[in-house]
Amino acid sequence: MPVTTAHRLRRITTNGVRLNVAIAGDGPAVLLLHGFPHTWQLWSGLMGRLAGRYRVIAPDLRGFGASARAVEGYDAGTLAADAEGLLDALGEPSAAVVGIDAGTAPAVLLALRRPGLVRRLVVMEALLGRLPGAEDVVAGGAPWWFGFHAVPGLAETVLAGNEAPYIDWFLDSGTLGRGVPDDIRAAFVHAYTGSEALRCAFSYYRALPTSARQIQDAVATARLTMPTMAVGSHPVGTALERQLRPIADDLVGHHLQDCGHIIPLDRPDALFALLAPFLSADPGDPSRDSSPGLKRR
Repeated sequence: MPVTTAHRLRRITTNGVRLNVAIAGDGPAVLLLHGFPHTWQLWSGLMGRLAGRYRVIAPDLRGFGASARAVEGYDAGTLAADAEGLLDALGEPSAAVVGIDAGTAPAVLLALRRPGLVRRLVVMEALLGRLPGAEDVVAGGAPWWFGFHAVPGLAETVLAGNEAPYIDWFLDSGTLGRGVPDDIRAAFVHAYTGSEALRCAFSYYRALPTSARQIQDAVATARLTMPTMAVGSHPVGTALERQLRPIADDLVGHHLQDCGHIIPLDRPDALFALLAPFLSADPGDPSRDSSPGLKRR
């Protein structure tokens, strides 16, 4: 069962945008980057357990949740700069960085651009631009909503007043029909209600070509030198691992069966079982010699 712990919400200005950030625990920093249609509460089933050993930092990304509705800056490079600035504002010299969906590309770019800042990297359920290895996943084209979201002004106009059933579709499909807790569902629906909230969310999709170029440029001159873990489920599977394999020095991959796209909510226990030993293997982690799942004393 998830371990609950007290968290505090802070408003922190970084890279020209004011972010809403949930923070819990104390110890080496772990930065959690969510995707669509999520907020920091995506990690609610994991934060308590991680906070027994780490300082867990879970922002609402630029434009999402209670963070500022920025006019621009939804490309992966700017999001990576947001994350870097957030760590600096919190006085953290390094962090283990965990990203899923829209949070994956910024996590990878941050690791490529600032390897000294990222101790360990965990990425899940996303594809990295046009890097080879995902051909089987994209053979039939991108999922239908990518094109729908990409047209400026269209999706937010069409969906106004119907946000709840639209978000419900992603939450149900992302958990293979199992759904998410009612309070989390309500928080997500609230976060994506209104044309301005939707515009920000869909701006991530409209910036995907720019993000893809940024990733391509970064891997032309840099590699992932830190220990890296790729976790796949349905529908991405092992595609992200295959994309990372040629550019990572130390990569481990996992494929969770009977698990939907929204791994932290659909299979939090299975994800924690992967995260705990991977994070605690860091030589700089003072909890390294403790048994996984036991709170450091």
